Amino acid sequence: MLRKFSADYVFPVTSPPIKNGVVVTDEKGKILEIASPPNPLSTDRNRDRHGEGEAQHYRGIIIPGFVNAHCHLELSFLKKKIAEHKGLDEFILAIETLRNASEAEIISAAEGADEEMFREGIVAVGDISNKNLSFGIKAKSKILYHTFIEVFGFHPSREESAFEQGKLLEQELAQQCSMFNAQCSITPHAPYSASVELLNKIREHAEENNSVLTIHNQETEDENNLFLNKSGKILERMQKFGIDTSLFKPTGKKSLASMLPHLPEKNKIQFVHNTLTTAEEIDEAIRYNPNLFWCFCPNANLYIESRLPDIKMFYNKKLKCTIGTDSLASNHQLSMLEEIKTIQNNFPEIPLEEIIRWATLNGAELLAFDKSLGSIEKNKTPGLVHISNVDLKTMRLSKVSKATRLI
Repeated sequence: MLRKFSADYVFPVTSPPIKNGVVVTDEKGKILEIASPPNPLSTDRNRDRHGEGEAQHYRGIIIPGFVNAHCHLELSFLKKKIAEHKGLDEFILAIETLRNASEAEIISAAEGADEEMFREGIVAVGDISNKNLSFGIKAKSKILYHTFIEVFGFHPSREESAFEQGKLLEQELAQQCSMFNAQCSITPHAPYSASVELLNKIREHAEENNSVLTIHNQETEDENNLFLNKSGKILERMQKFGIDTSLFKPTGKKSLASMLPHLPEKNKIQFVHNTLTTAEEIDEAIRYNPNLFWCFCPNANLYIESRLPDIKMFYNKKLKCTIGTDSLASNHQLSMLEEIKTIQNNFPEIPLEEIIRWATLNGAELLAFDKSLGSIEKNKTPGLVHISNVDLKTMRLSKVSKATRLI
């Protein structure tokens, strides 16, 4: 059965928005046609191809399904359990204190989060896994997942065991998910939680497998201080956790510059948060590896640190940006629309059309799902999302704008 959808504006993403656009799909959501009135769908030839039915018209805009580039499904059980605005150090300490929940509680919360994301119009997720508890959920999910198996090992002696633990999780994901949602990478958590030896091991594995990496980057000044002069709360926290820091030598450079030489030069790499990243650091990183993506999770930034990165700077530099929700430990919901609202409210100079690209096609490209997702183009199956209560004159969302999955 063919279906026709129309809206005040259709955002194909790869081309300008179409006023009163019409999207025709088959019963499985495959795009057969996208057109604007007066359009070829009204001709006799196209009536034969697409049937006689009128398109269902929606007030507002239609966009492709969202791609959530950064999430922690495993942490969904921590919703409303960690106080806001206490800073990253207190946030991480709270996670470590609360981690010993039952497997049943963790899995149940993750299942609910997966369902929530589907309802919100999310079609693909770049998800962080430290354990195997979300694998069964991904095996049966309606969402496509790329799992980033995150490994930790600050002390050089942890290199082999940390990496082998990642390899075991990689094998288990393949067994549980078979061909569906088995796509994964082994990746470091952050510059301050991986030794040079572990970073080099991950780099070698990524280059051999042409895999994509994602890394938390420069959320706080303490991250830079650790590498500049071996000081700050991150160092104190590691010592509190009993981690031996005696062998660590500061580089005299900030964290991103310190990490770059130990990362692949050609693989896709996503840096997440980037709260303190400067224009000069961005330029240096792109000279080292031009295939970089920059992910923003604005509501999580506000939840934890009460501050945002200079997202306008990234827009002005025409970088490939993506958007994530982070986890329910650091967010009130897993809604890409709410992330877009926060960006638009704080950076009104950035056009909605561009932010939608970040939330759809750029994420799909990062995760290698762009052959089927990320844009409304013929023969793709990107899902369709209706966004209501949009100011069509200014192309701005409102507080009551709502995303509804159509396909």
